[in-house]
Amino acid sequence: MKIILGSNSPRRKELLQNLGYPFTTVNIDCPEIYPETLPISEIAGYLSELKSSAYKTLKEGELLITADTIVVLKEKVLGKPQNESEAQQMLEVLSGTIHQVYTGITIRTNLQTITETDVAKVEVENLTAAEIEYYIKTFKPFDKAGSYGIQEWLGMAKIKSITGSFFTIMGLPTHLVYKILKELT
Repeated sequence: MKIILGSNSPRRKELLQNLGYPFTTVNIDCPEIYPETLPISEIAGYLSELKSSAYKTLKEGELLITADTIVVLKEKVLGKPQNESEAQQMLEVLSGTIHQVYTGITIRTNLQTITETDVAKVEVENLTAAEIEYYIKTFKPFDKAGSYGIQEWLGMAKIKSITGSFFTIMGLPTHLVYKILKELT
C-alpha cells in the first residue's frame, strides 16, 4: 500500500520516516475551522478529518495520513500565532502552567477512515521575558500550536514534566500511527 502524508510539517515527516515507512507527501490546503460547540477533546480529530476529506484524489491502494495538533490551557485553545506579539502572549500565558496538547490523526483508504486523538500534559517552568524573546527570535514558532516546539530550545530548557507521549506533543502520536498502519498494511 502506498502511504501519503498530508502534511508539510518537517516534524511529522521525520517521525513517520523514523517509524520506517516509505511515503510521499502532499500539501493539503484547507481552512482549520471547527464548530465552536465541539468539545475540546474532539477538535484535533475533527481538524485532521477535515484535512483528510479535503484530499480528493485518493486512489485504490493508497493510504492517506493527516494530523492536527492543538494546545489547550484552561479550556482555551491556543492555535498557531500570527505574529511575534501573539507568540509572546501565548508563551506568557503558558509560563508556569500545566497545559494539554491534543494531536488527532486520520488514516484513510478508499474503504475506511480511522481517526484517533491522543493527549499529553506538559508542565512549563516560569519563562522570563528575555527567554520568551530569545525563543521567538531564534526559533520563529509561527507554524506551531501554542507557539512552541517541544523538540526545540524551549522544550529542552523549560519543560519540567510531560505526562503522555513526547511525539504527540511534537505533532504525531507515533504509537497510534504504528498500531493502525500495522493493522492496515
